[in-house]
Amino acid sequence: MLRDNPLDVVLLATDLDPAREFYANKLGLPMIDESEQSLTFRCGGDSRVIISKSETDTADSQTQAQWRVQDLAAELADLRSRGVKIEEYDDPGFKTKDGIYDAGFALFAWITDPAKNSLALSQYK
Repeated sequence: MLRDNPLDVVLLATDLDPAREFYANKLGLPMIDESEQSLTFRCGGDSRVIISKSETDTADSQTQAQWRVQDLAAELADLRSRGVKIEEYDDPGFKTKDGIYDAGFALFAWITDPAKNSLALSQYK
């Protein structure tokens, strides 16, 4: 049954070189497979992030993938130290402070990869 199996996230990128730099060096994910058409990185046990070569990139600005973390502030500090930009939002009813949005039940932050995939980090309360 599906509930007993790992799930991989597949993201799109027109150029795999900036994706390789971002996911391996900026995010620190270990690469476990590479081809001309995709890059595969391990994160969190059996989870994998696959970057698939695409002609179109992503056209969707909504969150494409989300990591559940224990200490969001510490994760953001680590990402900032690696040169990763944490997104800031200041919209009616949706405002971040130091990159963190408090949704009541959880804290959220977002980063964007070179192909403009929106990636979230969450810390549930």
